[in-house]
Amino acid sequence: MAMKSKTQERERQRIRRHRRVRKKVVGLPERPRLVVHRSHKNMQGHVVDDISGKVLVGASTLAPELKELRESAETNKTALSRAAGKLLAERARAAGVTRVVFDRGGYLYHGRVAAFAEGAREGGLEF
Repeated sequence: MAMKSKTQERERQRIRRHRRVRKKVVGLPERPRLVVHRSHKNMQGHVVDDISGKVLVGASTLAPELKELRESAETNKTALSRAAGKLLAERARAAGVTRVVFDRGGYLYHGRVAAFAEGAREGGLEF
């Protein structure tokens, strides 16, 4: 049997946690699901309607609107995540979405994940 690296094992555990959370968290047309994904360098979030299986809007720290913030020397990943959350909220409100249910994606609600959620709240999303 091949050994798994620590990284592979952590990702497997995160996916298990995400599946456990997804048993309870469902995005409906009137209240879609805001799911986040955290990589080593970036964050991304999507507003998803699980009934139709469609992604309504999405935003990432790699968005062109955040380019100058990304290139500034004093900006850290947490501040960039908060800005991406605000950007996602603006896009969601433009698409007619004001209320969402938050799906942390198996990550702890801490650090960049919490900053993304706070940015989305500051941008006008309710959850």
